[in-house]
Amino acid sequence: MSRFLQLHFLTSYPPANLNRDDLGRPKTAKMGGVDRLRVSSQSLKRTWRTSDLFQAAMGDHSGDRTKLFGIDIFKYLIKNGADFKTALENAKKIAGVFGKNESPIDLKKEKNKESLEEKLKKQWVAWDTERSGIADYPLENLNELTALEISQLSFISPEEKQASYDLADKVLTGNSLDKDLSFLRNKTTAVDIAMFGRMLADTPSKNIEAACQVAHAISVHSIVIEDDYFTAIDDLNNHQVDSGAAHIGETGFAAGLFYSYVCINKEMLISNLDGDEELASRAIRALTEAAVKVSPEGKQNSYASRAYASYVLAEAGDQQPRSLSAAFLKPIEQKTGADDLLIESIKSLRNQMLAFDKLYESCADSRLELCAVTSDQINAIEGVAQGNISELLAFLSE
Repeated sequence: MSRFLQLHFLTSYPPANLNRDDLGRPKTAKMGGVDRLRVSSQSLKRTWRTSDLFQAAMGDHSGDRTKLFGIDIFKYLIKNGADFKTALENAKKIAGVFGKNESPIDLKKEKNKESLEEKLKKQWVAWDTERSGIADYPLENLNELTALEISQLSFISPEEKQASYDLADKVLTGNSLDKDLSFLRNKTTAVDIAMFGRMLADTPSKNIEAACQVAHAISVHSIVIEDDYFTAIDDLNNHQVDSGAAHIGETGFAAGLFYSYVCINKEMLISNLDGDEELASRAIRALTEAAVKVSPEGKQNSYASRAYASYVLAEAGDQQPRSLSAAFLKPIEQKTGADDLLIESIKSLRNQMLAFDKLYESCADSRLELCAVTSDQINAIEGVAQGNISELLAFLSE
């Protein structure tokens, strides 16, 4: 079995705003002295693990990344007949296993209690989907419920979630919870936790090291972000009095061909999944298919920027992994008479792979390519194989 599996792929996006910065404009990075478009690794990982494709394949083996788990436990206890105090104290204990509970606001120092009460009621109207009346609690009780929230996002596995509800059932039968609740695990059946890891600041012994590393995707060429000035028209305005737009806005966008890199330590993934090799192989298949098919969700309704990877290079072996981003230190630019941007980028990536192989000897034991170009274009790339998605998934999972 190969220890490391590496994915390198090129994906072309039309004008889009896939991943926004704090100003709402496309994220960028400086590389090779020029500005590139960037999609953060955080955005990519969330996009892939929450995609319909990944969830359909691994839904029963997915975790929940949340601060609100204590709220679900509290609602469960209230729904099944627990009184407020019992539900609050025990839900706090269970949620506290995953991290420190938030602290309620000191109402004696709160200057605008009406505004705070309105905010808390609004939150509980949204959270209490079963309409059990929690939003109607007085301010003092609503404020106490703030302690149900975990102070940091925590990845909770299906088995830990079930153990939490089992404890809640224990409370409902009149039993008290132990002071030390130890149901956290450092092995899991949640493939997203096994792949992307978990950090619990208060219980580091139950941390899970990520078996999958994802690089920020960058455009292989330099970019200039353009401004999209847009208007919205009022359908009921007959323009007899006011012929202007009802709304005017501006947003940034850019198009790009992105290089993406993913490295999976299969040995660690199997270990994180408590030795389940079959589940690890299924997880690798699901992640790979999501990575090459699923696009980030940013501004999709405005730009419909859906794309599949146009080129994929998969590698397997025990050698030390390495990115091929050096292929694009010098930005790929379209030149008159040259092959198109995609073909030039594929050539550059493959040349970098061969250069590393020549210098360090073979950097992988086996490789497979998937190249979605026309038959005329593929002849311009010496030695490239066209491949297909079934071969790619079989290669990486087997």
